[in-house]
Amino acid sequence: MNIKNVYILKDRAILYINGDDAVSFLQNLISNDINKVSETYSCFASLLSPQGKFLYEFIIVKHKSGYLIDCEKSQVDELYKQLSVYKLRSKVEILNLSNEFVVAAFSYEKFLTFDEAKKVPGFTLKFREDPIFLDPRNKQLGARLIINLEKLYLSLKKLELHDADINEYYSLSHKLGIVPKNLNQLQNKAFGIECNYDELNGIDFKKGCYVGQENTARIKLKNKLSKRLLPIDIIDGKLHEGEGIFNKENEIGKVLINNEYPFALIKFLDKNFDENAEFKTKEASIKIKKPEWIDK
Repeated sequence: MNIKNVYILKDRAILYINGDDAVSFLQNLISNDINKVSETYSCFASLLSPQGKFLYEFIIVKHKSGYLIDCEKSQVDELYKQLSVYKLRSKVEILNLSNEFVVAAFSYEKFLTFDEAKKVPGFTLKFREDPIFLDPRNKQLGARLIINLEKLYLSLKKLELHDADINEYYSLSHKLGIVPKNLNQLQNKAFGIECNYDELNGIDFKKGCYVGQENTARIKLKNKLSKRLLPIDIIDGKLHEGEGIFNKENEIGKVLINNEYPFALIKFLDKNFDENAEFKTKEASIKIKKPEWIDK
């Protein structure tokens, strides 16, 4: 990422949650510990199904008396409805601020030029009154600024950042093995822990109960994790959502995201999976690369 580039993430949306019960409300739902979130730390988290399957993922940022939820725009309406269902009688207000706020991303190197900056994923500081945070999943994804749309371009000018092609950012995310978009294609297709949320700092195994906690903890504690969401590099051909991936006649996974920046759920411990091999689908030849930040 060029230190002078900024990427306006038009595919992101912002919810705002506040109220007397905001902390307990979020703590009972999300995979991470809301008590970690402060003026100087933001966290990555997910909202899972009761079975522990992926539904939504987002970054939570402390802002004023509540929390900003940075999520994919294609999921924001469903996420808003789901949170409203869980709200019941809680003293919580949920607002959709997507028409007022925008998310911009820039390089790790630029983030380190701020006086208060620390080399810690999730570390958060303020540019005037607006939060800037180092991506809590992986610092190589750089930092994000959440700001009122009306102030965006004046602030970028003061920061000496120049609007760049968003596909550069998506490509970097895909290369790192982190899904940049099309998250709806993952819903109920993989367990949250199979989406690498442990390694991406998105699960706290020490916190109490939350939606989907039982299966997530069981897979972790009993060492049952045998599949992972991994990026696909297409050599040639076309992918189709849900189709099998084969090493000769042996199926080693399925395509979950087939568009633009594809990902598959792979049996990464299977003897037929070799990340140096070339795999086949019905119409494509592909490679599967396991990111360096995955230990096993």
